[in-house]
Amino acid sequence: MTDHRIRRVVIVGGGTAGWMTAAALAQAFKGKLESIRLVESEEIGTVGVGEATIPPIRKFNARLGIDEDEFIRETQGSFKLGIEFVDWLRPGHSYIHPFGRFGADIDNVSFIHHWMRLRRAGQDASIDDYCLAIAAARAGKFSRADGRGEGAMSTLGYAFHFDASLYARYLRAYSERRGVIRTEGRIAEVKLRAEDGFIEAVVMQGGLRIEGDLFIDCSGFRGLLIEDALHTGFIDWSQWLPCDRAYAMPSANAGDPPPYTRSTARPAGWQWRIPLQHRVGNGYVYCSRFVSDDEAAHTLRSNLEGAALGDPRPLRFTAGMRRKFWSRNCVALGLAGGFLEPLESTSIHLIQSGIAKLLTMFPDRNFDPLLIDEYNRQSTLQYEWIRDFLIAHYFLTERGLAGQGGSPFWDYCRNMAIPDTLRGKLDLFRNRSLVFRMDDELFLEPSWTAVLMGQGIVPTAYDPLADATDAQTLERIMGNMRDAVRRACESMPTHAEFIARHCRAPG
Repeated sequence: MTDHRIRRVVIVGGGTAGWMTAAALAQAFKGKLESIRLVESEEIGTVGVGEATIPPIRKFNARLGIDEDEFIRETQGSFKLGIEFVDWLRPGHSYIHPFGRFGADIDNVSFIHHWMRLRRAGQDASIDDYCLAIAAARAGKFSRADGRGEGAMSTLGYAFHFDASLYARYLRAYSERRGVIRTEGRIAEVKLRAEDGFIEAVVMQGGLRIEGDLFIDCSGFRGLLIEDALHTGFIDWSQWLPCDRAYAMPSANAGDPPPYTRSTARPAGWQWRIPLQHRVGNGYVYCSRFVSDDEAAHTLRSNLEGAALGDPRPLRFTAGMRRKFWSRNCVALGLAGGFLEPLESTSIHLIQSGIAKLLTMFPDRNFDPLLIDEYNRQSTLQYEWIRDFLIAHYFLTERGLAGQGGSPFWDYCRNMAIPDTLRGKLDLFRNRSLVFRMDDELFLEPSWTAVLMGQGIVPTAYDPLADATDAQTLERIMGNMRDAVRRACESMPTHAEFIARHCRAPG
């Protein structure tokens, strides 16, 4: 009987995507593959802006058996309870998208409907008062909780900030200990099989020929395999996500690192701040149609909180995705598969998700078309769901209305035609406080609630089932929730104290 199992995997490109893939394959197959080889060149830099993550990264690290404290130390990391959005709705306004729930359901009715009922009755407590992640972020507090147990701590979720280059280095060491072979150098040619157009080998500049059964393209924006060799095509979403350039630069810490990412709206885009133990990562994502490169660099330099530790580094991109993430015997991961700006820190998650789907649908050398089609279907949906979530941040703005910090960029965003999939979500939330998720959609109800309300949508109605709870009972329960959040926050150490106690980086 012919053995059609995949024996040789070739990963083209290192960085976060390449070494996450190598580590995951090495852990999953435990030496049963003939070879896992990663090809990268130190002459080719990595983008390195994906230093902020969302909570699922913890599952990826746990699957690899990585000790969390060691990981934080080795990557100069810090903890993240959410993202603060400053000036997005209008200048002077801010809100936090938290990694955690708002309150708790009552009588099988979602919390927000009970909060809306009290609000309609004149109760003025902010919805933020019911979320421990928001309270702790604003107070600079942190303690581990993972949704287990009872009480307010069970509602807390968290992710990480880390130095992406150090994370790649950490995973490289992990992978090489488990047999992954690294080849240094540039690829000169991609060889395709004449009979079916599958990738047969990559040829290095020095002439070394590296053959494989399955090829993983982690070569970044260029898409050396998926696009240059296989001509898969690209779907451009710049009509909805018009930012096409960024400058990134580090700065010195101007105090203890806060436990959240910050995104601040600027005249032609937005600026990120990602606090690490040894520095702060900063960047300005902008649309080149509305601001010059020199003006963008000046804006970034002028809004650093600490001393600059380098010059602004330029990046260029187009928002969108490949028409196929898996073509023939090649799977594209990371920037080779598509780009969605790091507004909600989804870049590393998309790598992780692509790896997880590949392991679930791992092929043999027959490369079943049904398997490939399903992988592409699921990947496309995920990109579209995240795309819609990002578009909502831009579209739902008051900037430019009644003198509220307007600019041609924000006028464009406020008036653009949005996808029907997003329009339906906005209407349901506005009219009935409802968030419906499709299949395995990434962002949960609390995320949509935080962003849509933070961007100015206050629902006009709520689920009538919320009226079934006695009014006095409801006020008592809701008051207890607020008190539990306050007490839990008061009991937590500061973020800096927690890091010093558990995972401070050497030096």
